[in-house]
Amino acid sequence: MSPDVPLLNDYKQDFFLKRFPQTVLGGPRLKLGYCAPPYIYLNQIILFLMPWVLGGIGTLLYQLGILEDYYTAILSGGLMLFTAFVIQFTSLHARNKSVTVERMLTTDILAEEDEHEFTSCAGAETIKFLIPGKKYIANTVFHSALAGLLCGLGTWYLLPNRITLLYGSVGGTVLLFVFGWMTLCIGEYSLIVNTATETATFQTQDTYEITPLMRPLYIFFFFSVDLAHRFMVNVPVLQQLNQLLHILFIFLPFLWALGTLPPPDALFLWAMEQVLEFGLGGSSVSTHLWLLIMFFISAGTAVTSYFIPSTVGVVLFMTGLGFLLSLNLSKIGFVFKLNVIRHRVGTKSKTLPNCSEKQFTWKEYLFYIIVLVLALLETGLLHHFAGFSQIAKNSPQAILGYILMVLFIILWILKEIQNVYIFGIFRNPFYPKDVQTVTLFLEKQTRLAKIGVVRRILLNLVSPFAMIAFLSLDSSLQGLHSVSVSIGFTRAFRMVWQNTENALLETVIVSAVHLLISSTDIWWNRSLDTGIRLLLGLELQETSCHTAEARRVDEVFESAFEQEEYARVCSINEHFGNVLTPCTALPVKLYSDARNVLSGIIDSHDNLREFKGDLVKVLVWILVQYCSRRSSMQENVHKIENKRKASLIVLPALNTPPQTESPEDTDSLNSETLDDWSDDVFGEEPTIKKGREKDQLKILPGINLPIPGSVESQRVGNHSTGTVTENSLYKAIVLGYPAIDKGKQEDMAYIPLMEFSCSHSHLLSLPEEWMSNCLPNSKVKEMSSLFPEDWYQFVLKQLECFHSEENASVVVEEIAKDRVLKDFYVHAVMTCYFSLFGVDNMIPSPGHILRVYNGVLPWSVALDWLTEKPELFQLALKAFRYTLKLMIDKASLGPVEDFKELTNCLEEYESDWYIGLVSDEKWKEAVLQEKPYLFSLGYDPHMGVYTGRVLTLQELLIQIGKLNTEAVRGQWANLSWELLYATNDDEERYSIQAHPLLLRNLTVQAADPPLGYPIYSSKPLHIRLF
Repeated sequence: MSPDVPLLNDYKQDFFLKRFPQTVLGGPRLKLGYCAPPYIYLNQIILFLMPWVLGGIGTLLYQLGILEDYYTAILSGGLMLFTAFVIQFTSLHARNKSVTVERMLTTDILAEEDEHEFTSCAGAETIKFLIPGKKYIANTVFHSALAGLLCGLGTWYLLPNRITLLYGSVGGTVLLFVFGWMTLCIGEYSLIVNTATETATFQTQDTYEITPLMRPLYIFFFFSVDLAHRFMVNVPVLQQLNQLLHILFIFLPFLWALGTLPPPDALFLWAMEQVLEFGLGGSSVSTHLWLLIMFFISAGTAVTSYFIPSTVGVVLFMTGLGFLLSLNLSKIGFVFKLNVIRHRVGTKSKTLPNCSEKQFTWKEYLFYIIVLVLALLETGLLHHFAGFSQIAKNSPQAILGYILMVLFIILWILKEIQNVYIFGIFRNPFYPKDVQTVTLFLEKQTRLAKIGVVRRILLNLVSPFAMIAFLSLDSSLQGLHSVSVSIGFTRAFRMVWQNTENALLETVIVSAVHLLISSTDIWWNRSLDTGIRLLLGLELQETSCHTAEARRVDEVFESAFEQEEYARVCSINEHFGNVLTPCTALPVKLYSDARNVLSGIIDSHDNLREFKGDLVKVLVWILVQYCSRRSSMQENVHKIENKRKASLIVLPALNTPPQTESPEDTDSLNSETLDDWSDDVFGEEPTIKKGREKDQLKILPGINLPIPGSVESQRVGNHSTGTVTENSLYKAIVLGYPAIDKGKQEDMAYIPLMEFSCSHSHLLSLPEEWMSNCLPNSKVKEMSSLFPEDWYQFVLKQLECFHSEENASVVVEEIAKDRVLKDFYVHAVMTCYFSLFGVDNMIPSPGHILRVYNGVLPWSVALDWLTEKPELFQLALKAFRYTLKLMIDKASLGPVEDFKELTNCLEEYESDWYIGLVSDEKWKEAVLQEKPYLFSLGYDPHMGVYTGRVLTLQELLIQIGKLNTEAVRGQWANLSWELLYATNDDEERYSIQAHPLLLRNLTVQAADPPLGYPIYSSKPLHIRLF
């Protein structure tokens, strides 16, 4: 961070002294840094002066009166064309004549990169060094033809008699002739011999060989003005411009070397953007493609308005297109396309972005349509009925001009009141002095917020309608089929909506000039640049340079936003000369990231024992809530009151005597953990064989089977009824049993018919595909003892889906007493329980908790049954994760006192938390949905501890400032020159040295890659104005 760091170190200074003369001369390398044969320099000088020699032949013949001037140009151009082809094909022959040369090893790497070996004056190595050649054959032909045209027109441009006629001075003619041919030789050399490295670089790599065209392009511009002057006589402006450009022509090498003139690709894009912004009223765009689209649309609007025969039609056309083009058409089109796709599929896809829905709603579309209609009515009626009048102080347009002046002053005052500093110097007395807390800041900023709303209405609604009224009454619209009217009013009617503040300023200036000098022929164009706003980030590793500049940034913001209450009302900005000017502070929602070590919690034997009991309760709560929400989405539940038909479901008989277990049955249940499931938790993720994992997590198509138990089976979802045979009522799907001989199927226990005792139990019935059994009756009877019936009764009584019923309490009581429904929940809950833990009913290890949390379960018969039901699998996994969070909260905050507190905890997890994995897509969705809390379980293999990560959403005040536009652009331009032209790769280079006044280090880092290295750079964002 030393202030004595030079712009370039010693090594780069030598490099620059070799490269810069090459840039000035257009390519000749007259300073190599090592000893080269004399013919290397001599050959370059001959190639450099070749165009002058060929052009001098034609010039001599013209001066002697042998040839006319145009024949002279043709002769010189033809000779140059032939010479260019000879040079290019010589280079091509040398490259094709490949010769393998073994070089002696050297320890000087830099010398090896720079030095070349030459064997003869016309050897292959010499020719390849002098004439690198073109990459493409098309460029070989095109550049050679361009070189001939350039030499021919240059000879015509620099004829001594022609220069004497322009200036009438022999001394000036000699000076312009000599240095003019030097400029022409520089352009020819960079085109056909060797292209110099330009200081003005737009692309890091010249893929299509555009750089050789840079200098000839500017030379052709000078030639075009001279040709126009030759064929358009008696035009004083062209003569004066031609005289000026002949003088400027000899200074082109210095303009090229200093990087003043941009390369062709940047020139066209930059010129197109300037015409779009300042000529057609548009704004800067984010991509080259969108720039081309908006340019041609805007230019087409101006051209179309030129051919409209009616003044009213012109006004309506400009008003409508000006408003439509001011909108973000790309975003609107994208959202419209998404809506069309959603309408076709008939549902909202989860993969479609949600941000667009928030930014464009039907209300916003309706608002735009209303504004457009009102604007068209206003301009059409005023233009048709108000008529035109000469400029006078009492004319309708003059009155509108006064209104616009008052409106501009009011908006300017309201704008300055919103900032922390007025003019960037005096502190705003209305701005809160202490903005350290969000609540206090928002209370003190209430008045400023109201002022901001008033200003926004005046700026976005009142000002545009006042300006289009002013424009529609302008008498210049009477002059139809005028280029100035078409371009000028196309720009004006668009800027009214595109850039309202600038348009208001320009309109006020035009109105004031009209009133002062009574002339309608003066048009003022001015653009106010409010500066480039940057979010200053830091490098991944903080340095002393960052520390110095970051400290200054803190000081600038602290002096503006953190003042004592007894401070002066209107203090002076202590950092007025700094490039950073504080603007305001805004409350922003951010996530705090806390990582805790769970040692002593997740590995506690008591906590793990309670975990198993809590898991059953959480499973009951989640399944009941799921059924409650599922029933609320079905058809109106009141219609079911009128249907008193009994609904029968399939359920395993818990009261029937268990069948005798076979040895195979016992073995199949005890082999819950296989060899392919490792207990190693020291990896980043639990290990399991991929084949088995795919089998577990694959989604099988649901099989809709009729509900056994009734001839007329009813389904609440779609009220479909069907009649089945009696034999099919006793068919049960039993998964996981050993193979049984078909001849003994009559010995298998069938599932008897069970009837709900309450007609409303349908509302909490689980999906029918979850009714199949996968466990033997012995386990089914054993697991019923683990079911928390008191908790089940409590959860049912807390449901809100029956509150609309007249006798809600009675309905809930009847459902709670329904033994069939309870047995159904026992079967579903305990099967999920055994799928997560296994049937051994052992206390789980911390490694087991981590693996199941990550969605990797040990294989078992129950797991096969569970994974065939993806929705139930996700619910079980969700319950497991909720239980883990509950265990951590109980260990940290204390035990749960009663069922009511447990319900409140689970409801909080459901509404305010996302508990899952950081790698999940739902984690990102939860962040975008601004979930208050996010939790994830992890393991640190280096420390050997389990960790918990909690993201907490909170609102903080973020201080906003703006950087001086020219300071930022100047530093970025210097960065481009230093890295791309001077190739300064020094770690302590000049451009990254700390400068607290310019904030050089932070500004350079914020540049676009590859020159800068910002930590985060978002895509262009759409911000609504209404």
